[in-house]
Amino acid sequence: MSKLFIPENYTPVLDVYDTQKAISFIKQTFQARLASALHLKRVSAPLFVTESSGLNDNLNGTERPVSFDIPDADEVGQVVHSLAKWKRQALKEYRFYVGNGLYTDMNAIRRDEELDNIHSIYVDQWDWEKIITREDRSLDYLKEIAQKIVNVICDTSELLRVDFPQLKVKLKRELFAITTSELEDMYPELTPKQREDAITREHGTVLLMQIGGKLKSGKPHDGRAPDYDDWELNGDILFYNEVLGHSFEISSMGIRVDEKSLDKQLTERGCDDRRNLPFHKALLAGELPLTIGGGIGQSRLCMLMMGSAHIGEVQSSIWDKATIEGCKAAGIRLL
Repeated sequence: MSKLFIPENYTPVLDVYDTQKAISFIKQTFQARLASALHLKRVSAPLFVTESSGLNDNLNGTERPVSFDIPDADEVGQVVHSLAKWKRQALKEYRFYVGNGLYTDMNAIRRDEELDNIHSIYVDQWDWEKIITREDRSLDYLKEIAQKIVNVICDTSELLRVDFPQLKVKLKRELFAITTSELEDMYPELTPKQREDAITREHGTVLLMQIGGKLKSGKPHDGRAPDYDDWELNGDILFYNEVLGHSFEISSMGIRVDEKSLDKQLTERGCDDRRNLPFHKALLAGELPLTIGGGIGQSRLCMLMMGSAHIGEVQSSIWDKATIEGCKAAGIRLL
């Protein structure tokens, strides 16, 4: 069922040719500046992993991975949902050291995604991960890294407007940090999504922290897998999207679970069966480095900076008939 929203009086600012030029500029500029800001090196990453490795992310636990058999390897392959676990293992195998990390292009298929203006079954993001010390496992460090990412986003947006002065989107550089518990206390009568809309409308750019654990209401703010982010030390970077009139998630990130938090979260989520998977066994045994990492949506970032109303304006994917016809009638060209 289409959930298409057409903003009133919306007209794309750039034509198709300039849209492609702008996408290329954003991607090249942002990834270079992100690598410099966070001390990251680019690596190649898998499109799929084996089911038996436990490296694929379960997200909320309900999404079905795209699976296929590999006869010669006697394995079942899965197209990745994200690379949160793979990156941490790669940091160990590639012998990275404290203060340095990696980034890569992550392409995924999430076939159960509900399609709307900002969600597609095709996911493209920069996945990044870096090694930290145990002393870095704090909300202050999380906020420090998030602010660096926001600075890179704002720098890229400002440079984009030099080449494309017709673009009018201006992003707020100052990052306002708040926990999901504090946000619930502020707006107890609102849904989690409505709370995000309210806080980003007020502050522009927000780091919403501590996602995954249960709040006073007895429910988590949002779903989070139990085996990569530490629910006490994670966060989403949200901007207020003026075109769509609501909060807009650009990045999900966090300090990753250590042995203690993984043990606790697996039990809390009822996922103790994962303890015997290779990745989880290594982590519980203290064999993997302590890390922080996240994903930054490439198409989302392009949408935000270019003031696009639909993610299909900046990426090529598959859409339902109602969305295709609705966009055509509104003059929105889907790639």
